Amino acid sequence: MRAIVQRVLSASVEVEGRVVSEIGPGLLVLVGIRDSDADSDADYICRKVLNMRLFPNEKTGKAWDQSVMQRQFGVLLVSQFTLYGILKGNKPDFHVAMPPQEAKPFYACLVEKFRKAYTADLVKDGIFGAMMKVNLVNDGPVTMQLDSSAAQDSSQPRSAACELVEETE
Repeated sequence: MRAIVQRVLSASVEVEGRVVSEIGPGLLVLVGIRDSDADSDADYICRKVLNMRLFPNEKTGKAWDQSVMQRQFGVLLVSQFTLYGILKGNKPDFHVAMPPQEAKPFYACLVEKFRKAYTADLVKDGIFGAMMKVNLVNDGPVTMQLDSSAAQDSSQPRSAACELVEETE
């Protein structure tokens, strides 16, 4: 799984001339799902995005000190299969991306993971498969790329589906 994480002052997603999601300060996260991604990839991306220290601490003035959760800022997730595009000559090929019929429930599960791990009301998303206009005011600019496959131990067995772990009380 690949995520392009941008620190923003604001971001929104528009579909067919209508704003479907928006956040104020926080993180815009473009998410590409690879055909071989598993639950562990979704867990990794969720954990890393929510804990990345991309924000300054306003009390101490220390840069790169606080996460989106510490600041209680928004997270806007946008599915983007083109993150796994490979040029063949001058034409993009997306065979490495997970097929849409598999990627849609996987992406929905990822969004739910973010909502369960953080504050549900602060996690927004676009519309999977729609032609979206993504608007943002980049802050910095700060843009980071995360790849779950680079962090995963290939000797670990990978379950194929994204699974939500139910919390027990």
